[in-house]
Amino acid sequence: MVGGGAYMAGKHRARKQDAEAEQEQYQDDRISTVEEQQQAAPAPAPAAPAAAPAAAAPAAGGGGSLVDQLKQLSDLKASGALSDQEFGQAKAQLLGGG
Repeated sequence: MVGGGAYMAGKHRARKQDAEAEQEQYQDDRISTVEEQQQAAPAPAPAAPAAAPAAAAPAAGGGGSLVDQLKQLSDLKASGALSDQEFGQAKAQLLGGG
């Protein structure tokens, strides 16, 4: 039975290597898919930074209520148009701390 144990150990190792190769291939495929999606739709990326200054302009101009302006900032942050840092700066400016 000593030979059988070595056979089983080799078979286990081969299965593990196959599983690791499949996992690596899956990750490579996902990365490729994400990259393809980013290349296929580059238009939204430039649009997002353009929205950030537009949000800061009404805040500085005082248009709308404070609650409305904060909600607008929050919506822009939730949509990804503002980063956490940009949101914090615009909020501080609205609240008089900027």
